[in-house]
Amino acid sequence: VPVAEDASVGTVVALLSVSDRDSGANGRVRCTVWPPGPFGLMSTFAGSYSLVVREALDRERVSEYEVEVRAEDGGSPSLRGRRGLRVPVSDVNDN
Repeated sequence: VPVAEDASVGTVVALLSVSDRDSGANGRVRCTVWPPGPFGLMSTFAGSYSLVVREALDRERVSEYEVEVRAEDGGSPSLRGRRGLRVPVSDVNDN
């Protein structure tokens, strides 16, 4: 579903769930969004995250974003995973 270019900061774009079956530090997961840009992650509760709008969007400048959510556990060596997301931006002022 496209995100409107006038979406306010904090608007939820997607809900994500991340899990690791290990316990202790090995089971702690850290998630980031790449590349840095108008989207960020907010931890909602253990293992659940919301991809949210962090800054104003402008469809005339960028009509679609390709973002990657990266997860890494606390183990040594750490295990990593990633998932790509496409976020289209809808225009609100076209006639």
